[in-house]
Amino acid sequence: MSATWQARPLLALAAALVAAVVLNGARPVVAETHASLAGQFLIATPSMGDPRFERAVILMVRHDKDGAFGLVVNRPIAERPLADLLAVLGDNDTTVAGTIRILAGGPVQPELGFLIHSADYRGPRTIDIDGRVAVTSSREVLHAIGSGKGPSKSLFVFGYAGWGAGQLEGEIERRSWVTAPTEERLIFDEDREKLWDIVYAHRTQDL
Repeated sequence: MSATWQARPLLALAAALVAAVVLNGARPVVAETHASLAGQFLIATPSMGDPRFERAVILMVRHDKDGAFGLVVNRPIAERPLADLLAVLGDNDTTVAGTIRILAGGPVQPELGFLIHSADYRGPRTIDIDGRVAVTSSREVLHAIGSGKGPSKSLFVFGYAGWGAGQLEGEIERRSWVTAPTEERLIFDEDREKLWDIVYAHRTQDL
């Protein structure tokens, strides 16, 4: 796990944008028009047929004509000392302080780690989502957090959700997903158990 996370940062993002990752076994549907959902919540509807995404709330990181990539933000695993997470990643720096929340970010490549964080931190491997929230996949940001120089808010996730070209549009058309605007407090501060109910109530599509 450690070598993968260090040597191949954001491999999952590249894979999601250039390859078809079939989540529901459906044939991709190419939409005639495209509006990026990056920076929005993608919310599983009650009719979601895939148990892996039941009541899932996904922060969309990238979405374009080549596909889509997002991270689930309401599947908490644990809160652990930052030093323990670094040790899992093969880094035995015991000088870092504090704890970090760890979530399951999706079923694809669960060995890959991503830090979702506020935009007050930027490193060489940071991807800005919408000017308010960003994603970084490198150990440097974890060390920055542990030394008090990292982002003010963060979530660490393993794995991701990905779609090939036109696939997500087809799933939305079949009403497996709806969207809602994001807020920093919803991404980082809201009770994970309540998050689906809150954001689903603010969905932008009527079913």
